[in-house]
Amino acid sequence: MENLTPVIRNAVRAVILRDEKILLLKKAGGERGERYALPGGAQDLGETLQQALDRECLEEIGTRVKIVDLLRVADFFKPRETVPPSTRHLVEFLFHCTVPGDYIAQNGVKPDKSQVDVVWVDVSDLPDMNMFPPLLREWLPAGGDIGPVYLGTIE
Repeated sequence: MENLTPVIRNAVRAVILRDEKILLLKKAGGERGERYALPGGAQDLGETLQQALDRECLEEIGTRVKIVDLLRVADFFKPRETVPPSTRHLVEFLFHCTVPGDYIAQNGVKPDKSQVDVVWVDVSDLPDMNMFPPLLREWLPAGGDIGPVYLGTIE
């Protein structure tokens, strides 16, 4: 793999489901255009995975989350728009989470640079959506059967 950033980063993501809907970040810009992603981000040095997920969700969706369970773990080699182009190795931890019952989808105090909105999306619409990473459509839980926890490498 060319131009691999030398540090492996842990990343945490919140899978928040309510009434057959999933909470997603709506993003725009760059070569990928309009796309959707799970809330979350990189774990900082000295943070637990739960602390990182709380911080990221507060920044991106304006609320803390309660972790219910670990759903998925995967290696992700994320292309970076640097000069020259590079790749970052992330280990992604996806957690099933809940938000307070009165939570309304909204941007938090420090949204991602490409984040334009936070939306509830029908789970049935996921197969037709531009997700990042694209395989997200396939490995989100469906019908309560989550299958294997470790997914290997995703693209």
